[in-house]
Amino acid sequence: MPRPSLPARQSGFTLIEIAIVLVIIGLLLGGILKGQELINSARVKNLTTDFRNIPVFIYGYQDKFRALPGDDPAADTHLTGGTKASTPGTLGNGVIEGAWNSETATDESYLFWQHVRLAGLAPGPTATGTSDYLPRNAVGGIIGIQSAAPFTGMTGGTYYVCSSGILGKFVKQLDSQLDDGNTATGAMRAGTTLPAAVETADIDDSTPYIVCMGI
Repeated sequence: MPRPSLPARQSGFTLIEIAIVLVIIGLLLGGILKGQELINSARVKNLTTDFRNIPVFIYGYQDKFRALPGDDPAADTHLTGGTKASTPGTLGNGVIEGAWNSETATDESYLFWQHVRLAGLAPGPTATGTSDYLPRNAVGGIIGIQSAAPFTGMTGGTYYVCSSGILGKFVKQLDSQLDDGNTATGAMRAGTTLPAAVETADIDDSTPYIVCMGI
């Protein structure tokens, strides 16, 4: 008489094995989130540095040449290969005329970058008109400077540094670190377009903004 066959043994994971897998997944997710947090912190730090460095460029240039970069009426003699601005205002009047994001090679605000670079104060190309001439921030937006207040009602700055393409989540951190925490008041303001600033409560984390700060 044939012996009855034994039922096949079922294979599977034990509770301990499942628990170990879940712990590993949790550690991996935690590491990814922490890594992203560190990346975001580094970006905010770099964005903050942009706003703090430009006054250093201005004061360094003034110490060297007793003139304002971009507005320097003797840039062609002070700097080898330097270009004097011819638009849109008056040279030597202490005003950086032109828009912060101007792409006109004769504007004072545009030539600001050539002057501080040729003076050895800032890195970057000195040949105007190149695709990488205008400086970029840590998120790929343009950085620039002008004398006219970029946002309505903005006062307290002799010059205004602007940086574009900054996500709302970074905007709020910047304003908290460098100003009063309100993106519609104080020395630093933000908006999707100029000249209207947006209140902090209305800032959307995933929307890019223009951020300007008076110096």
